[in-house]
Amino acid sequence: MPLTMASPGEQNAIKKVGGNPETRQFLENLGFIPGGLVSVISKIGGNVIVEVKGARIAVDQGMAAKIMI
Repeated sequence: MPLTMASPGEQNAIKKVGGNPETRQFLENLGFIPGGLVSVISKIGGNVIVEVKGARIAVDQGMAAKIMI
């Protein structure tokens, strides 16, 4: 299921990061790596604020859809 479907407050394990190689590398540099944990803090208009590796990061709906949990 994509990260956009996660409920705020629940912690999920990242299963896969999709997209083209540049997008995958960008997301992995932010800490979205398979096996890592991610928590949704809030959702606003399809955009998602998440906590990954102790940092809060905002990703747009398109990027969040490429992160499978």
